[in-house]
Amino acid sequence: MLESINDKLNLQPYNSNRPHLIIPEYGRNIQRMVEYALTLEDREERNKCVRAVISVMGQLFPHLRDIEDYNHKLWDHLQIMSGFRLNVDSPYPKPDKDHLSSKPDPMPYPNNQIRFGHYGHYVESMIRKCAAMEEGEQKNAFALSIANLMKYNATNWNRNIVHDDVILKDLTMLSKGAILLEHITQLQTVKPLTAGGFKEYETERFGKKNKFNKFNKNNKKKKFRPR
Repeated sequence: MLESINDKLNLQPYNSNRPHLIIPEYGRNIQRMVEYALTLEDREERNKCVRAVISVMGQLFPHLRDIEDYNHKLWDHLQIMSGFRLNVDSPYPKPDKDHLSSKPDPMPYPNNQIRFGHYGHYVESMIRKCAAMEEGEQKNAFALSIANLMKYNATNWNRNIVHDDVILKDLTMLSKGAILLEHITQLQTVKPLTAGGFKEYETERFGKKNKFNKFNKNNKKKKFRPR
């Protein structure tokens, strides 16, 4: 009565009825090798068996051998699959079980207060750095680069015409009056990469389509007379 259907029919059991795989990437055979090593009482035989298991584990992922501390990770995985019960002469210390089960600290979510979202946080950081610089050609060149970047970001955000005087006014306001580009009346002409690329793609695509349709229409107009 207690026998399962698989035992009666002498079939292979389902994986769901088998023992849980601690690290499924290594497969069930490696897990059985580790369990066999736990049953060996002789320490020398156990060390020999474990080295053979480590060699097989390394052959499963040969493309990862160039990673730093690759062998160290293999020995740590071996201890994890054994439930930290394997007592062998390991070249590395046994990993801490409590450390592996502990959860990492939550990542702090950046809560940056941005005045203008279309310029971005990095632009405001650049403005603060530029405002702290001493007056001179280097500061003016840096401020001009920031203004051109602001125009590029604003164009990607809006798609409409972005006026240079608005960009310069926002730059002065964000810097609290520390950056004044009075000698600049026109910024660089920028073209959004996405919009331009899409436009060229549509022009090329529909241009080929129209050319193909025109070719078909010309062929339909021709009347072939039987000889």
